[in-house]
Amino acid sequence: QVHLEESGGGTVQAGDSLRLSCIASEFAYCMGWFRQVPGKQRERVAVINVFGGMLYADSVKGRFTISRDNAKNSLILQMNSLKPEDTATYYCAAKTGGECDVNDYGIWGQGTQVAVSS
Repeated sequence: QVHLEESGGGTVQAGDSLRLSCIASEFAYCMGWFRQVPGKQRERVAVINVFGGMLYADSVKGRFTISRDNAKNSLILQMNSLKPEDTATYYCAAKTGGECDVNDYGIWGQGTQVAVSS
């Protein structure tokens, strides 16, 4: 079973940047970032496959960049021009096969908090 460990959350002001990191204990074909606000459904932010193919939520396109280092089993989410509506708990997720744009990820990190003040 793949284990995921996230880091990099924090509290920033609107317009600032944050970088989230996730380290996987072993290789996963699909990796991604999801976020959740209390009382709302978990939302897919961005996913990436082993070849570097990426998908982004419309709300983050042009501001967030997902990347991975397959040699290190690591995943990065660079978040720029943060907005108050980006405030959420961010989760790293992974799955070992299938289509990365299908939201059946079964491996999750513990989550890291991102808070953006206006």
